[in-house]
Amino acid sequence: MEMMSGISKGGGNEELNPGDIKPEGHEQIPPGPAGIVKELGQTAVPSGEPDVFCMTIIGQIEGHFVLPPHNKTTKYEHIIPQLVAAEQSKSIKGLLIILNTVGGDVEAGLAIAEMIASLSKPTVTVVIGGGHSIGVPIAVASSYSIIAESATMTIHPIRMNGLVIGVPQTFEYMERMQERMVRFVTSHSRITEQQFKDLMFKTGELNRDIGTAVGGYDAVKYGLMDEVGGIGLALAQLNRMIAAQAAAPVGAPAVPQGGLTQ
Repeated sequence: MEMMSGISKGGGNEELNPGDIKPEGHEQIPPGPAGIVKELGQTAVPSGEPDVFCMTIIGQIEGHFVLPPHNKTTKYEHIIPQLVAAEQSKSIKGLLIILNTVGGDVEAGLAIAEMIASLSKPTVTVVIGGGHSIGVPIAVASSYSIIAESATMTIHPIRMNGLVIGVPQTFEYMERMQERMVRFVTSHSRITEQQFKDLMFKTGELNRDIGTAVGGYDAVKYGLMDEVGGIGLALAQLNRMIAAQAAAPVGAPAVPQGGLTQ
């Protein structure tokens, strides 16, 4: 009997070259940049090595629990290795982080925010559309934060879904976590703790009668964000910080990270 080879002509174990995208079933994915756009939602990687790493945080931030497949999510276990790789890369001089998120898992959001704030390279965040809920700490964690004129940031107390066992203990835990978030936001922006809590507990604003939706200019007025603008302004600011860090003498302190501290 003739032995069958492990790699058949039309079988499922055919070798793929690096960068190839294997279609599922009978789906035909066009080759080249069009295939990358269809499969990954990204344009082709430039042939050169850009010195700015662009990261997007969109949809709902997924934490320890997997969300339904129809939800648009950003998984924190994908973001954290990218931040570590960007910090280690010698060719990357700065990071541009674009946010359009409804919020999500509190601990996952704080983990991403802490990672961004601890980077030694210049970082700029741009909020387009929305940077709601736990997206607020991520937005202010960078060296410089920019918000689009039409974008909004929803500030509200921490909420919990599902079964609650031991109400007093759970309430105390949520209160402590909320204090962590307030402390992080106020230490990485110019907003005061009292002003932030006033926005958080304001009644009559949201459909649940607690919290505030802050627009672009109001976010700058409160000191939450640094400037109103878009991608062009963000890249210009990031390039200025990269140039300043490159021109700094050896041993000089790095560009201040995590926004403007009080």
